[in-house]
Amino acid sequence: MYPYFYGFDPTYMLIIIGAVLSLGASAVVNSTFRKYSRVRSLSGMTGAQAAQRILNSAGIYDVSVQHISGNLTDHYDPGAKVLRLSDSVYGKTSVAAIGVAAHECGHAIQHQHSYVPLRLRTAIFPVASFGSKIAWPLILLGIILSMSQTLIYAGIFLFSFAVLFQLVTLPVEFNASRRAVKILDESGILYGDEVGITKKVLGAAALTYVAGAAAAILQLLRLLILFGGRNRD
Repeated sequence: MYPYFYGFDPTYMLIIIGAVLSLGASAVVNSTFRKYSRVRSLSGMTGAQAAQRILNSAGIYDVSVQHISGNLTDHYDPGAKVLRLSDSVYGKTSVAAIGVAAHECGHAIQHQHSYVPLRLRTAIFPVASFGSKIAWPLILLGIILSMSQTLIYAGIFLFSFAVLFQLVTLPVEFNASRRAVKILDESGILYGDEVGITKKVLGAAALTYVAGAAAAILQLLRLLILFGGRNRD
């Protein structure tokens, strides 16, 4: 058991820390992207054009590049083999836009080469998605039913898959960024200092994944503190 201080649950601090990390990372990536979205690339290529060129140079012709609404909602869909670029990337000629487009191409290249962490993340996703949705209802039901340890532990176990998904995401995203920077540098899509700017943009974006993983770990730690030491059924 852990102490309460004047009705305050101290484990909430873990949630607060996770929220602060996530908000801070989001603020950094948005600020960095806005800053360099005002820097037009010397090539004058749009994010969509850069993505198509990178895919073709990698010998990938069965992946389409499509527009999706929103800001920084860019992603690669391995099931549909579609690379979706957001409003701030698809038709924009900034260095930041090209960097983000290249990053998503990195995922398509990972898919082509059967990159193991990407395959693992894809395999975990259904269980992680289900676990994140059902974990808390199971835990709450266990509490309602006089602290049923079976339901509570089942909820914690399922939530752990969401944490595992976040951890596996890290090498996938870092590798995609490394691929993106290398391709942009070697292909001549970006020149000189533009490559350094791309590293800054993608480095800032990586913080969101690190913060997401940290927040998930802290949430799991809180569940273990709250219920891991109970022996009642």
